[in-house]
Parts: sequence; C-alpha cells; structure tokens
Amino acid sequence: MMNAKLSPVPGPWSRFFTSFADLLFPPLCHCCKTFMPDAGELHICSACLSGSPSIASPLCPVCGAPMLTEGGIDHTCGSCLAAPPPYTAARSAVLFEGPVRELIHGLKYGCKVQHGRPLGMLAGGALYPFAVASGADIMVPVPLHVKRIRQRGFNQAILVGGLLSRKWGLPFYRDGLCRTRWTEPQISLSVDEREKNVRGAFAVKKAEAFKGKRIILVDDVYTTGSTVSECARALKRVGAEAVFVVTVARAVLL
Repeated sequence: MMNAKLSPVPGPWSRFFTSFADLLFPPLCHCCKTFMPDAGELHICSACLSGSPSIASPLCPVCGAPMLTEGGIDHTCGSCLAAPPPYTAARSAVLFEGPVRELIHGLKYGCKVQHGRPLGMLAGGALYPFAVASGADIMVPVPLHVKRIRQRGFNQAILVGGLLSRKWGLPFYRDGLCRTRWTEPQISLSVDEREKNVRGAFAVKKAEAFKGKRIILVDDVYTTGSTVSECARALKRVGAEAVFVVTVARAVLL
C-alpha cells in the first residue's frame, strides 16, 4: 500500500535561509539556465516545460501511447490489440522531445547526474495518480549490464527510480533485476532488431521477493517497449502478479 507523505509547512526561519541561499546560489532552470525566483522543487521553467509536452488523454490505456488527435477518448491502440504486452500498463510523463530530451541526453551521455533529480520530480508529480491506481507493492529499475555501468558510472533508471520511491513511499529493489548478457545500444536499431537484441537478456535475482507482488518498473525513456517488455516477462515468470511501467519520457514513432 502506498504511503502518503506530508511535508511540514516551512516556518519563518526556513523561508529566511531559503531566501539567503537563493542570493548565494540563484535558482536557475536546469534546461535554459534562466533565473527562477519561484523555482520550487522542479527547477524547470514554464517555457522549457512547454517544449516537452505532457502526455494526457486520449491515449492507449495499455501502453500509454498518445493518440495523434485533439479530442476523443482513451482506446487500445492497434499494436496492443494485435500483440498485448506482458506488462499491465505503461505511462510516461512527457514526450521525448525539446528540453527534457536534452536533460535525459545530458544525464545518460554527459554524466550530468544532477539531471536525475528534475527528471524524477517531473515524473513523480505527473505519474503519481497512475502509481496510486496501480496498487503497487514495490518498485524495480531496468538494469544496465555491468560493462555499461563501468562505462557510464551509474544507472539512470536507479537515479530516477530512487527519487520516485521516496516520493511515492514504495520500497525500491535497485538490484532486483540483472542483465544476463551484453546487448548493443538500442538507439540505432529497428523495432524488430530491438526485440531480438534484448530477448532473454534479463533475469530476476531473488524470485521470492517478487512472487505475488504488484511491481512498478522504472526507466528513463519508453521507445518501442522492447526493453521493459522483456523485463516484465522475467518478472512474470517468477510469479509477479502485475507489472506497471513508468518512464520520464515517451518517444513517438511515426
């Protein structure tokens, strides 16, 4: 059961020290670096947020793909009707474009680990209703191969997922899944190649931890769903009751 967390109302001294810190270290937008007098937790200005549109209805209630229409109701997309995914449902906070895409690229390829916080905060606020509705018991990140960890130094899904687990009050099994073999980067592969590339590439470390559980699987970007689907299959094989997918961004393939 997800625990609601209440933040105390800041007192006058807290507001004073916050204002003093802002003088020493002015809050800047993570994307465009403009000064933000009311930065809040996110530190992304409204102009930059508008460049990475949020995902809302109408969308596919299964994979979360946004429908390219202005109006209408949610309905299952053709891909999910033809081949239902192994996970129960997936949702992303924003489209993978504009400033948020630059933040994600900076995190993954520029080692800018400070981007993990605004990305996690963005997903945490936008996807909280979905997380609550899932009735999830635990969270687990999509794993990287040990070779990739050595190259990059961190797993971006762990950075984002750790923040989400604290914000949503859910246990986080950061080492619940592992990659059993090296896979080539998915970025330049076709849909079919992506599926073949990750087939059988994931395993569960402690099966008993996931049996009968409702699980939220966390990653940074949903593109074709090949990676999260293969992770979901591994979790379902050891008895997970349901797997829900959350990502910061969603790439729309035309």
